[in-house]
Parts: sequence; structure tokens; C-alpha cells
Amino acid sequence: MKLTGRTDLTVVVAPGAGGGAPACFYPHFRRIEVDAAHIGAPDIANPRRAAHKKLVPTGYGALVHEAGHAAHSLWTAPPGTPPVVADIAMVLEESRAEGRQRARRRGDRRWLRHMVNVLVNEDDAPVDDPWHAAYAAGLLLARVDARILTAKDVKAVRAAVTGILGRTRLAQLREIWREAHAVADTDAETMIELAWRWCRLLGIDPAAQPATPVADDGAFAGALAAAIGGILAAAAGLTPAAYTEQRIAERHGAPASWTLRDPTTEERQAANALAARLRTARTSSVEPGTRPSAIPPGRLRARAAITADAQRAAGQLPTAQPWQQRATLPPHKPKLHLAVLVDVSASMWAFAEPMSSAAWILANAARRTDATVTTLAFGEAVTLLVPPHHKPAQVQQMQADDGYERFTEAVKLADQLLSLRHRSTVRMLAVVSDGRFVQGTEPAQRLITTLHRSGCAVLWLHPNDSDGCHTYTHTTTVAVTNPVTAINVIADAAVTALTTA
Repeated sequence: MKLTGRTDLTVVVAPGAGGGAPACFYPHFRRIEVDAAHIGAPDIANPRRAAHKKLVPTGYGALVHEAGHAAHSLWTAPPGTPPVVADIAMVLEESRAEGRQRARRRGDRRWLRHMVNVLVNEDDAPVDDPWHAAYAAGLLLARVDARILTAKDVKAVRAAVTGILGRTRLAQLREIWREAHAVADTDAETMIELAWRWCRLLGIDPAAQPATPVADDGAFAGALAAAIGGILAAAAGLTPAAYTEQRIAERHGAPASWTLRDPTTEERQAANALAARLRTARTSSVEPGTRPSAIPPGRLRARAAITADAQRAAGQLPTAQPWQQRATLPPHKPKLHLAVLVDVSASMWAFAEPMSSAAWILANAARRTDATVTTLAFGEAVTLLVPPHHKPAQVQQMQADDGYERFTEAVKLADQLLSLRHRSTVRMLAVVSDGRFVQGTEPAQRLITTLHRSGCAVLWLHPNDSDGCHTYTHTTTVAVTNPVTAINVIADAAVTALTTA
């Protein structure tokens, strides 16, 4: 095989190959597998043609990446190595093997750069803690020293990592991965020792920590995930916002069992009425202000008067406006960001149909009032029912028959879509659920508290059954007797939020 210098390897390209990854090298079987999803249809990409790699650079980059492992990852972790140490050793091996491949075949760097958009994921850095910051550094910053990526590529990631780890600790981690880059292809002992040093530097005891630390389910993603998302967006040729929406749409599509129907006359009328209420709420008052003027009356602004005199002395037409007058400015028009989360576990079956209608009404009203609304359903999966800025033509009818609820994932997704923690807009999260989650209530409460402290209002609607519901602090909780009235409660809260903004 030309990419590896070995003649004992087999390459398999098939749908689902790669063990769940874009590609994978199996050393015991001397086989490289590549998921055909990254290669393209036979009429698009033909490996027999020399130029086929230009048509599928990501797929070819995956092949080159695994070829680097086949040629240079000639060691395995000794038996008894703690899993967390073995994981870090393999993180160090990623950039080491790619650096060796680039040194042996300089032209392969181009294809390895294309591999980054499928090798790295925002999920690799779900929260801004030292462990995940170091992990991101080992995946991305180490590739700069391996001469695969450039310092410009990872500028935002470096800033985020430095903010979490500090310059000194990041420099110490860099010493480790640079030492790894110089390790021989068969030297397992040194790679494992470097991984132990990495753990000690981060305060991880591999004997007490059985696996790689996981993120707190009750914490929002931070600057690190956003920085990684920026790299992936640039690789895809999209803005960060467009990349986020595309990725979410791909991962959270509605189940095929959910059906579409045309909206009723009553639903159309409700959308029109809500749009009118939201427009009125946005322009409910005229605020006094000031404006500059070239002539009196008003308050003289000395600096502008001197500028006007200088302009006249120079024979110019004065453009400075030395007088400041009271004026009536256009009304303040706050923008509403509203996320609606609907519980589709079996205990909430009575709300599925009316909230399907509510999602359509809210989205269509929002499109006429410069508001941004999204509706998500959460059960055994999180479904993006109505994306932001979308005006659905039909009503998507939800079914509530799931066995458990992924509430925290739904909240984090809503935050990604609408920036619920940013104070530049009027923000509201409306949740329709009984509040009892298999995942537990503590992570949910931590997310709610974070939103509350950032100024995002949280409205919670639950069935009128106090015995079967859990009430969260930092929420406005409403018990709903008739599920059909849930849309009215949400609409009233949205109008109130705009009016008092």
C-alpha cells in the first residue's frame, strides 16, 4: 500500500465500516476500514482514478490518517494500564502518527487537515473544565507542533484553553506532547509514561478514576466548545450559526412516525392574533431622547461648536452640529428569543396534540414580529420540531409514548440555538412537563438556576396534578387543567416579557 509502505494491509470501504468512526485501523487484522459515507457514490468517487481524492477530501483524509497509524502506531498499551492512561496515550498518538506520516509523505498534510472536521467534535469539550480543555489541546494544539494545523487554525481554541488551564500548565502539557512526537514507533513504555505525567499534571489519579472523566450533566457548554465549533464551521465553509443549525437538524430530525397535517382555520386565526399582540408589545411606549442639530434651540455642545467655527474659517460647509435638542426617539423594540420544550414521555400524552398546534402557532406568529422561536420535543431523544426562523407550512403532530426524558440535553440544545444565556435579547424558556425525570432532578435544577441568573425567564407548565409533578425553583410554575390552554399561558408570558423589557 503506497500510503503506508506495507504490503500486508487490506482496505475495506463500506457503509458503517470503521466501527462507528469515519475510519479505523485494526492492527491485529491488518485492516483499514473507511465508512463509505465519507467516500461518496461510485459515480462520484472512483479510487482507481488519481484525482478522485480531490472530490472527497475528507474521506481520503480519513484513509491517510489511518494509514499513518498503520505505518507508525506499532505499539499497544501493556496489560493492566488504567483506561484513563490508555486514553490519553492514544490522544498523544494521534498527532504523533500524523506528524510522522507528514514527515514521510509531505503532500499528505493537505488531506490530514481535511480530516479534522470529522475527527474532532464539540462533544470532545462539553464543559470548560481542566480535563476537557487539556483533551482539546492534545487533539488540536498538538497538531500545530506536528505541522498539520496552523496557529491561525486554532487561535480561538488556544485562547479558550489558556483561559481554563493557564499559560504555565498549558506549556507543561505542550512539553509532554512534543516529547511524544519524538518517541519511536514501537516505544509503548515511553508513551504510557507520558500519559501518566499528563494525568498527574491535571490532578487525576488513574487508580481512583476508572475511566475518562465525564462532564457534569447539569452544566452548559462554554467557550471551549464554541471555539471548536468555529473550527468545524470554517472547515465546512459555513458561519458558526449556520453550522450549528445544520448539525442540529441532522442529529435531531423528527421521527418518521410523527405525521404532518394542514393547519386549521382556528390555528391560522390564533397565529394572526398572537402576531398582532407581539407587535403591540414591542412598541408599547415612546421613549424621550436627544438628537444633534445645526441650529438652536437646545444645549450648546462646545466641541462641536469649535469644529463648526473651524470648518467655516477654512471655507468649508459646516457639518458639525453644535446644538443638542430634546427629541422623541423611535420606540424601543426588544427582540424575543423563546424556546419551548415539550415532554413527550408517556405521562404527558394529553399535551402532545395541543402543543403540536402551539408550535405551529408560535412559529408563524414569530416570523411576522422579528421574534425567534424554536420548539423541541424531549423524550428518549431530543427532536427539533420547529427550527429558529422557520415558518412551518404544516403542523407536525407529536406522539408522547417515550419511556424517559432527555431534559438536560434539550435545554442545552435550546441554548445553542437561541443563546439563552446572553443578555442582548429578551429570553424565555417555556417547559411543558411534569418535571419528573429518570435522569434525576438535580442536573435539571442546575441548568435552570444558571438560566435564571443570566436573566432568562423560565416558565414551567405541568398537569394539574400536584402529587405527580416536581416543582423547580427559579421558575414561574403554572398548573394546567386543560392542555389546550397551554398556548395561551405561553403567549401571555411572552407578551408580558416584551412589554416589561
